[in-house]
Amino acid sequence: MNDKNLNMPSDNNKYTLEQNANTGLDSTTTQLADYAKELNSDETSTSEVLDARALSKQDNYVADNDVSPQSKNIFKRFGHFIKRLYIYQKEMLPFWKSIFISALLFFQIYLYVIIIGEIGNLNIGVQEFVVCFSLFAFLYSLRIADDLKDIEVDKRLFAHRPIPSGRTKKKDIIILLVLLNVASITLNVVFMRDNPFYFIAYAALLGYGVLMSVWFFARSKIQPNLILALFTHNPIGVIINSYVIVFTSLRFNLPIFTINNLLLALTLYWPTLIWEISRKVKAPKDENDYVTYSKIFGYKKITLIILIIITIDLVTSSILMFQLWPWGLFAVVAAYVWFVVRCIQFYKKPTSLKIGKQVEIYTAITETPMIIIQALFILFVWIL
Repeated sequence: MNDKNLNMPSDNNKYTLEQNANTGLDSTTTQLADYAKELNSDETSTSEVLDARALSKQDNYVADNDVSPQSKNIFKRFGHFIKRLYIYQKEMLPFWKSIFISALLFFQIYLYVIIIGEIGNLNIGVQEFVVCFSLFAFLYSLRIADDLKDIEVDKRLFAHRPIPSGRTKKKDIIILLVLLNVASITLNVVFMRDNPFYFIAYAALLGYGVLMSVWFFARSKIQPNLILALFTHNPIGVIINSYVIVFTSLRFNLPIFTINNLLLALTLYWPTLIWEISRKVKAPKDENDYVTYSKIFGYKKITLIILIIITIDLVTSSILMFQLWPWGLFAVVAAYVWFVVRCIQFYKKPTSLKIGKQVEIYTAITETPMIIIQALFILFVWIL
């Protein structure tokens, strides 16, 4: 067999070559037609399409060769990082929900202070945005810090969560924690530096958050003691409320230390305290290794404690509501009566409902009238 015979295709090879050629031709024709559609022009010539396609391939070739393997690896790792953070925020605390809660809390306090202060000119600017973002960053940092503190407990009791399951890495949320606080501090330094008294309130907020994250340097005593943890950590709610009150008062040259401001700070704190307690209250048959207040006190005694706090909340809420809108007292009292009935039901038959859910409904009912009143004030006083 000579060299020519080696280079000559057999009959089967000829058929394959012809088939490939036809396939390639059909493929090219299809690509040209598709590209002509992409150009949205029925008059596009074949040469124009080929020139555009060649240019596109050249651009892609240049772009691919401009990106080094190291850069591609960085982009890939960053993409995985974003995906892991997405899983974390989706399952633990969605960003949108935290932003909404922060904005709602801010404007609820902000509007109450200026309504009672009879401020007739609403002027929302960049400083309001900075405080809103600071609240969001702080509240989300508390969520992250709480998860970091409870990693070992979560591995035993909540292995399905993002960090114990390995779907989100510990270092991911640490990076997020750092980024949030760097952004918050930077915004405050840039836009709020002219108000030293405000910075005292902001520093107190961050400082208390840091102390909470390190268990007030007494982890061995506080962590195993649910009651001690409540008394040391939960007052952060009052500090958050006071932080917004201080900002608003300074913003509109209003007095800071007033009875109304004290009542406001406490009234918006009681639901936080009640919710923190109630979410760790279970029926006896639902108890497990997780430490709850119902396990410490018994579900009946802790229900009575919740009722006492709710009664205090009724008093302070009624005083504030009466100043805004006396008729709003009906909603406050109705919510209180409804909640007492639900607590009695839980007291008699703990498996009939979850007390934590009832607290959420109660809070929504009592705070909705205040939000509506504030919205009406904005509409009729500052807009119309």
